[in-house]
Parts: sequence; structure tokens; C-alpha cells
Amino acid sequence: MNYELMYELALTLVPGVGDVNGKKLVAYCGGAEAVFREKKKTLAKIPGIGEKTVESIVAQDVFSRAEKELAFAEKNKIKILYYLNQDYPKRLQHCYDSPMIIYCKGDCNLNVDKVIGVVGTRNVTDYGKIMTERIVSELVEDDVLVVSGLAYGVDTYAHQAAVKNGLKTAAVLAHGLHTIYPHANRTLAKKMLEEGGCLLTEQISGVEPDRENFPKRNRIVAGMIDCLIVVESASKGGALITADVANNYDREIFAVPGRVGDSYSEGCNKLIKDNKANILLNVGDLRTVMRWDDNKKVVPKQMRLFRDFSDDEKSVMGLFEETDVVYLDTIIAETMLSPTKIASILLSLEFDGILTALPGKRYQKL
Repeated sequence: MNYELMYELALTLVPGVGDVNGKKLVAYCGGAEAVFREKKKTLAKIPGIGEKTVESIVAQDVFSRAEKELAFAEKNKIKILYYLNQDYPKRLQHCYDSPMIIYCKGDCNLNVDKVIGVVGTRNVTDYGKIMTERIVSELVEDDVLVVSGLAYGVDTYAHQAAVKNGLKTAAVLAHGLHTIYPHANRTLAKKMLEEGGCLLTEQISGVEPDRENFPKRNRIVAGMIDCLIVVESASKGGALITADVANNYDREIFAVPGRVGDSYSEGCNKLIKDNKANILLNVGDLRTVMRWDDNKKVVPKQMRLFRDFSDDEKSVMGLFEETDVVYLDTIIAETMLSPTKIASILLSLEFDGILTALPGKRYQKL
């Protein structure tokens, strides 16, 4: 048995802990196991950790359930992704309320270069079906990972289009992996797995698709992507909730416009009207905003080829040794420099043509 993982899983099951306080406990104590071994007095001094939560941690009543879940995961070939591990979605990792653990069925790489979310109404119209299929099919050359929620409507057509066009697709579920909801999509889910996609959830086995789980599911979709496409939405609905969360996470949002008066285009049209989303007439619009059409790295004429780096600049540039694109949150966390200092360094590196800013608080090495 993986005892380290058991402690990590058990911490998420402690009543009153939650994702934000769970990460705080890990940071203060030095690890999930250390949380359970810490003295009661010390736990009580951690900001935001109430007396009831401390009592629940000390009681350690969650380990039998944790062991049961580990056995279920092993039996069903489910990977458990802890938020500090490399295979955890790196984009989601930097969201303050991201789940500490994600259960993953399938072998999909969640950290590919381009990840898009496609969401919309369950009551999809023929127009919505056509636009969903067209958008996904046109993204084939970009080799994106398509993320959605496996719900009826736009979600279903997005996953189907991805499978049809040879793109990997991930479904974020609002329930445990003991079942598939809606049941009508069980065959689609199986096909997704066969084609290299995956099913994701933060819920342990046995948790049913209750109403309150869907908004929580939407934050995972919003956090693990580079941009979100809203195909069709009424004036209210889950797709707009996902768009709001994505906006809070500084993700780019795109909305497909619809005819004035069409009820299932009201949400998209309002997103565009309120400047909360880019208008998406075709995939070219997305590529331009996301700068995916800049396939060739053009070295600016003014670039200083033999520039000497300061020690702080070396700390920043060291993060680009294994990847060309790094999130601002990663730079802050890894370098331990102040945000003001980092802003100054990044601006200088941009001026010298060494880095360029990308949407979503990302930086790319030129």
C-alpha cells in the first residue's frame, strides 16, 4: 500500500478541511502525513483551522474510508493525482481552490501544450451542434486536448467531435467513478478512454451526481484549460458559471454569437456585449487571440544576443530550461522573489526580446 498517498487521500476526507485549508495545513506541517502527526495545540494555531476541524484531524476516523478508496482505485485502474505531483494538471495547480486530489480513469496527458474547454447548454440546437462539431474539427491541426463535462447537449457533441477527429478529450465529472452520468453517455465515455482520453473527478466512489456537485465540477474545467469556448447558453446556466470562474482564473473566454431573440444564444451574446468574451466566428479568431498562429519564433531585430543576466534574471530564466512557456504564478512560487521585482525582471526581458507575454498570465521564451 502507498501510505503517503493514503495520508494525502485521508486529508481530503476530514470534515471541515476542504481544498483551501487542506493546502494550508500541508504547507504549515510539511506534508499530509505530518498533519495527522502534528500536536493538537499546533494545529489550533494555524490560521483558519477551527476547533472542530482540529478535533476531526486528531480523531483520525477517515483512514478506513481512505483505504477503501485506494482499493477501489487499484481495482479499477484509477490514478490518484495529488496537487503537488507532476501529473496533476499544472494549469489547475495554480488555482487557489483547486482540488487537492483528482481521480483519473485513463492515460491522458493533462499537461499538453494546448488545452481548450468547450461548454454550453444541455438543450443544444441544430446550430449549436453544427458549430461545436465545426470548431472541434478545425482544431485538429492545433493538436489540442478538448475538455468538457460529459453532460447532455454541447458537452456530448464536443467529446464526440474530438473522438471523431482523432483528438484526445477529457471529461470532468460531478460524481464518483463508480458510475457514469448521464447513463446515455456510457458508450461515449468508453470510446473516449479507448482513444486515449480520460475521465476526471474530485469525488470519491459512491458520490452521486447531486446538484451541488456541478458548480464545483465547473471550476475544474475552468482551471485546467488555456481558454474556454461557450457555444450556446441561455441567460442563466452552468456554462455561464464556468465562464465566470474561467474569467476569475484569467483564462481567455470565447463565445459563439447567435441570432438576436434565440433563447439559447442569449448568454453568449451577453458575454460578448459585456466584453467578458471574445467573439468566435471561426477558429482563426481563437488562434489570433491565443497567438497559436505564431508557429515560428521570430527573433526581434533589437534582441540583445549576448546579454548578461543578473542572478535574479538567471533564477527566472532557469524555469524555461525544460519548457518554453511558464505561468506567472510558477515564476513567483519558484523564484521566491517579490511580485514587484518579478514584474520588473519580466518587463526587462520582454524589452530585450528574450520573453514575450501570452494570454492567461503566461510567458514564452523566444
